[in-house]
Amino acid sequence: MNLKNKLKFLPFVLLLISSACSDDSEEGISKEDNFSITGKITGAQNENVYIEAMSADGVIDVAKGVVSEDGTIDIKGNIPGMGIYNMRLGEGENKIIPLTMMPNDNLKITAEYNTFASNPTLTGTEWAKPLSDFLAMSMDFSMKQRQLEVYKQNGSTDEELMAEYVKMLSPLQDFAKSQMKKSPGNPVNIILSSALAPSSGWDNWDPKNIDLMKTVSEAYGKRFAGSPMTEAMANQVFQFEKAYNEHVNGTDVDNSPTSSSSEMGPEIISKTPEGKTIRLSDLRGKYVLIDFWASWCGPCRRENPNVVKLYNQYKNKDFTIFSVSLDKDAAAWKQAILVDGLIWPYHVSDLKQWDTPLLQSYNFNSIPHTVLVDKTGKIIARNLRGASLEQKLKELL
Repeated sequence: MNLKNKLKFLPFVLLLISSACSDDSEEGISKEDNFSITGKITGAQNENVYIEAMSADGVIDVAKGVVSEDGTIDIKGNIPGMGIYNMRLGEGENKIIPLTMMPNDNLKITAEYNTFASNPTLTGTEWAKPLSDFLAMSMDFSMKQRQLEVYKQNGSTDEELMAEYVKMLSPLQDFAKSQMKKSPGNPVNIILSSALAPSSGWDNWDPKNIDLMKTVSEAYGKRFAGSPMTEAMANQVFQFEKAYNEHVNGTDVDNSPTSSSSEMGPEIISKTPEGKTIRLSDLRGKYVLIDFWASWCGPCRRENPNVVKLYNQYKNKDFTIFSVSLDKDAAAWKQAILVDGLIWPYHVSDLKQWDTPLLQSYNFNSIPHTVLVDKTGKIIARNLRGASLEQKLKELL
């Protein structure tokens, strides 16, 4: 694939961790407080602060507080075990800190309103400082990436752009590796491992990352047996190792958002809300966005307006959408289609939620998840959303 496109649409894996819905549902939440968050957020007086978890049933409100007139916060709540919880400031979606909290954690935070998500100072837990450092370094990396556009405009080659990108990413990766080696069982490693993703391609990727991630996975298995985060870490190791081995053996399919391949999209045969059976192959002759979503998935619902906009823009240019819901409640599924204005005719679901066999055939474990296929049914790209999806459709249509 074209390197300039790869750099332009680079996914930041941390966003997937904090925004994708997975099947890691948290149940049995008691009312007895077992964690606290105290500190000060300057410039955020009277703003609401939410502690949230994502599950197959949508966003779970864990706790809520309000920033006082002097900027202090004091939040208490209950969590069932180690996991990733979002600390969200205000009513928007751009001021979120992922927290790898455990029961009995007493987290302290010092932050400013404008840099809340990128530069908080966290203390009081074993994972607090490495997470603070990682978030700050991630923001620095993000700012440096903007220089790549300048280099591209100045005539830099793909090889030069790649070399510069690898150089920019190196401090973030070195920090993550050092921390993971030093303390394999630290909860923060589930987030730090995102820095080891092969975002610059397998050719520039160190296979020793697999061994390091296995060490972390084994430590999680001992310390957090039965935790959804333990399962998530083990699955991440499996997926990385599988994809790397396929690359080495020459059998890999590029799963980056702008990739193309000769792989056919597996057939989908399922029922519409009216009970009619339809097939994905019925849509041959059109570019088709296969959109895996669910009525209970907050990020999916927030993405739907953009999907509707693109459908209206390109529906007369051999493009359509094949929506596959991971719902189990037919009424909720139908209501979400109506409320969100999903006006295309191709909606299906087997109402099996995470038990649907499509997870295996399309190789995903979180939603929203998209697969774009061409007029012959071959996969063009995966995980396109927002601006990257719009850009790809412009290129095609």
